[in-house]
Amino acid sequence: MFSHHWPYTDRPLQTGAIMDLDLARTFLEIVRYGSLASAADKLHVTQTAVTARVQKLESLLGVTLFVRNRAGARLTPDGEAFVVYANQLLQTWEAARRDLPRPEGLHQMLHIGGEVSLCNPLILSWAKALREHLDTHALRVQIRDGELLLRQVEMGLLDAALVYQPVYWPGVQVEQLLEEKLIQIRRPALPEPYVYVDWGEDFRRQHDAALPDKARAAVSFNLGPVALHYILENGGSGYFRTRVVQSYLDSGALERVPKAPEFSYPTYLVYSRERDSGALQQAIELLREVVKQDSDWSQRWIPEI
Repeated sequence: MFSHHWPYTDRPLQTGAIMDLDLARTFLEIVRYGSLASAADKLHVTQTAVTARVQKLESLLGVTLFVRNRAGARLTPDGEAFVVYANQLLQTWEAARRDLPRPEGLHQMLHIGGEVSLCNPLILSWAKALREHLDTHALRVQIRDGELLLRQVEMGLLDAALVYQPVYWPGVQVEQLLEEKLIQIRRPALPEPYVYVDWGEDFRRQHDAALPDKARAAVSFNLGPVALHYILENGGSGYFRTRVVQSYLDSGALERVPKAPEFSYPTYLVYSRERDSGALQQAIELLREVVKQDSDWSQRWIPEI
């Protein structure tokens, strides 16, 4: 895996500075519409007010966010990096408005997240176990891409996340939750076309090196469950996690492609040690039990063969 540091994490705002939500909204409107004038129209304020907000935001951050030209406003590298944080700031505010006040009788809250292809059944089963055994806590679940989940863990917005490619930083706890393999399967009677499934950068690099003739597939998906349903309905072959396809292999709906290379694809649990607690450790133990008990991750949806 790789090491990475998110921008700004070691650069605090000026002492006493308070980030105005309107500054973040204004910044994002400029990014969206490409100019201060257009942003002013959308926000129903003067261009002078927008300019003042940008100047205040740049002063608070100590960086230049935009380069202005005749075509409008172009983001600087620091501006591009701040887009993520501005979005997160507004999302956090909306989450606070949604979560507060806490549900009646629940004084604690647990925030967990996971990548899309881990939703069903792992995260759903984990959420069920948490409600059954940790009913003193309200539960908030977020399904996002891995990079954003890791950023939310680092920023303290998530207690724990399930990802495929963890990032390491001081204070993070990374645990390999399970070891998976990506294997090539096919419909026995309809083995074509080859369907490329985007399992991330590491897989793409290894896949293209091992199977250069399949590097430019005619059909590709960026979501495994959708690709699997496509093959089950229409035929084809592709790479999927063993747990997801095992029941289809057992039933004969699918078969393994002989001598096809296999690729490692582990799942990791990531959480910040600063947010560790007894409740979080109980939640993690419940997750481990879910993994042990449920080895079949298929949707149990068998097509006509």
